[in-house]
Amino acid sequence: MITIRCAKCKTKLFRYLKIGKGQVRHLWPSRIQEDNSIHDGNMIKCPCGNEIGKDEQKYINLKRSAFTHTGRKFG
Repeated sequence: MITIRCAKCKTKLFRYLKIGKGQVRHLWPSRIQEDNSIHDGNMIKCPCGNEIGKDEQKYINLKRSAFTHTGRKFG
């Protein structure tokens, strides 16, 4: 389980089950355990206004410089 936070204000946005060794580039909705983000149309934002990513329906495509993550990846 990893925690994804806003790079600007450090607000906790997602708790996500990361499987595999790769980088965190997008989130699969079925693996999101907790969602504290704001969904503005198809844009995903932090409460501070920082744009985190875009909802592509199948997955959430993240902006690499907009977030940080901590925790353990499985697999």
